[in-house]
Amino acid sequence: MQEFGNLSRRRFVRTAAGALAAGVGASAGLSWFPAASHARMKNLRGAADRINIGVIGTGGQGTWHVQNLLSKAERENVAVTMVCDVYKRRLENAKRLIKGDEKSAVMEYERILDNKDIHAVLISTPDHWHVKMAIEAMEAGKDVYVEKPLSHTIEQAIACRNAVRKSGRVLAVGPQRTSEQRWWAAGEAIRAGRIGPVVWSQGSYCRNSREGQFNWRIDPDAGPSATGGEGYVDWDRWLGHQHGLAEKIPWNADHFFRFRKYYAYNGGVATDLMYHWLTPLLLSIHGPDGAYPRRVMSGGGQYIEKDGRDIADTMLLTADYDTHSVFLTSVMVNDVGVPEMIRGQQGQLEPTGEGWAVKEQSTWAREFRKANGIEIKEVEAQGRKRLEPPAGQATSSIKAPGNKDGRDHVENWLDAMRGKAKVNCNVELGCAAMVAIKMGVESYRQSKVFTWDSKNEKMTG
Repeated sequence: MQEFGNLSRRRFVRTAAGALAAGVGASAGLSWFPAASHARMKNLRGAADRINIGVIGTGGQGTWHVQNLLSKAERENVAVTMVCDVYKRRLENAKRLIKGDEKSAVMEYERILDNKDIHAVLISTPDHWHVKMAIEAMEAGKDVYVEKPLSHTIEQAIACRNAVRKSGRVLAVGPQRTSEQRWWAAGEAIRAGRIGPVVWSQGSYCRNSREGQFNWRIDPDAGPSATGGEGYVDWDRWLGHQHGLAEKIPWNADHFFRFRKYYAYNGGVATDLMYHWLTPLLLSIHGPDGAYPRRVMSGGGQYIEKDGRDIADTMLLTADYDTHSVFLTSVMVNDVGVPEMIRGQQGQLEPTGEGWAVKEQSTWAREFRKANGIEIKEVEAQGRKRLEPPAGQATSSIKAPGNKDGRDHVENWLDAMRGKAKVNCNVELGCAAMVAIKMGVESYRQSKVFTWDSKNEKMTG
């Protein structure tokens, strides 16, 4: 295997001595932090300046990003000039998409970071690599788009957040729902008092499949022994065991092609699916930087999918914050979830095709109608006065279709790099959501309730 050390750029990984206090094992708990300073190298680009992007990880999601960026190339003045993957077949496919040469397609991501003509990187690798690559990219003076979830561990998420704060680089996290206009409109409604104080919210992301969730296709000719052919996989580099990112194990095709089935590389349905819901809920309720939980507990089990995976096929998570609670479900063996909703003391927000329905609580009908600009009418019936419509039946609406500012999630990132916008899911929100989600994963795995120590920024339980 090719060692990182023989590449030109200085690397700055340090392996810590211990694991997380919660004890999640060597594969996910080892800590590493950048040893180099984060010099601010802010080079805002104008609309006339082309943004050259390197895409790291060209599996299903990474390939979609390549194709999406190529479709925007002329309109957004952007180019994918380098691609990287540890699997030769995927790399060659991406090279054909960008019509690149041998120098444009590499198996070592560091070569993208060393290229001074690359302005930004898009990271679409398995979760356990996200933060290491993101921090090194920022240290190399590049802006970053990192797919969700932000990280694999809490300490990685915090390290990435701190690196962004120090470097001043643009970093966008990938939950695309945060670019939907309706979540920003919900936040405006909440801060305007239209539903009163938020009490609790809910959401779900559920799937069902005959093949079993995450049982993606395995290429039979793939592996580290397929040297010289398109089936070659740099297995050691994918694991990242040299950096404490995962344990060193023999080649395992199921782990490689179906990594979301294993806690060694991700958090299963929690980090893949729940993260999509928690980020926009925190955005709406707390604002662009989110908030950290006070307590998190999870339940569920591996009820149906018993094919060697170690992740749950059914997971239910409750996160308590200082002022409200969030309930999330993710199930891969039944696709009927709970409806999304944000509940306040005086009313609630329920989704519609064009935004939100704002519905009142009968006890607080007068306050709700005043806050929502609804005329307070009274009628006399049987010698008594009552509201018309009756208490609990008044509604208002919020129209918020499409994307915020008419721009999708990647376009928002491009705008942020040019100084025209702020990213819709910044590292603060990404980190706050990651803390709650990871606490939920460990609550399920360890059958514990975890609390957040805000002073020391670690979970305890």
